[in-house]
Amino acid sequence: MWLIAVAVPLLPTIILLSSRYRVKVATLCRQAVAWALKLVRGKVCVRRTHAFVFSQCTHGKVDSILETFDLYAKTHPSLCIGPEIGEALDEVVRRVSPSRVLELGMHCGYTSVRLLRLLPPAGRLITVELDPLTAELGEEIILVAGFKHSQFQVLTSSSAEAISTLHLNIEPNSQTSEGFSLVLMDHDPQQYLPDLLALEREELLCPSGCSVLLINRSQRAEGLRETLDHIRARADFYFVKTELQFMVEVFYQREITV
Repeated sequence: MWLIAVAVPLLPTIILLSSRYRVKVATLCRQAVAWALKLVRGKVCVRRTHAFVFSQCTHGKVDSILETFDLYAKTHPSLCIGPEIGEALDEVVRRVSPSRVLELGMHCGYTSVRLLRLLPPAGRLITVELDPLTAELGEEIILVAGFKHSQFQVLTSSSAEAISTLHLNIEPNSQTSEGFSLVLMDHDPQQYLPDLLALEREELLCPSGCSVLLINRSQRAEGLRETLDHIRARADFYFVKTELQFMVEVFYQREITV
């Protein structure tokens, strides 16, 4: 009874607050539902893509893996980035000739396989994926393609957590002691700028030159625009090398070579 006696005088305030903030509460609820649906659909997509590629490709054949991914993407909505971006990515990798590559956002393992097949024998790929299921299935696809654990490492964590510990996961190598010469960002665009700054702060970008590839998806371009605005304001270290509809290549250089 005493609870009722205390609550009754507060009813007008409770009603007022509920009325004032109901729009914000409704918006938060919709965002939470959208996030949950996106997560569920993403996992379904990863499972279906993996099952198709795993069952239809020729194991141990890299070209067969990529062709099967492309075949699936023609008829199904897919998280893999597809051959158009893949070919542009190949051109950058061949030009940069990196020995060590960082990939933020593994998805189904499609880009991981594309990257690994162009690295030198001593090259190494570190790929970061937040979702454990995606990381597990993506790693299996890499192994099915014929690559060995000595050639790549999968880190299951947020990009921010991974970057803070990357020094612990990089093996000393006289040829790659300067950090990453190629970084691919295909995760949450809201993290593009924070992660780029973190990579610079941790001295993980090769000072003599590092190409950073930012995948551009029109439905989530706000984070990309913010990143490009920052880069254009930092002309001392950054410049936009190539800007395509679906991918932007940013070049970072701290040491000026003569």
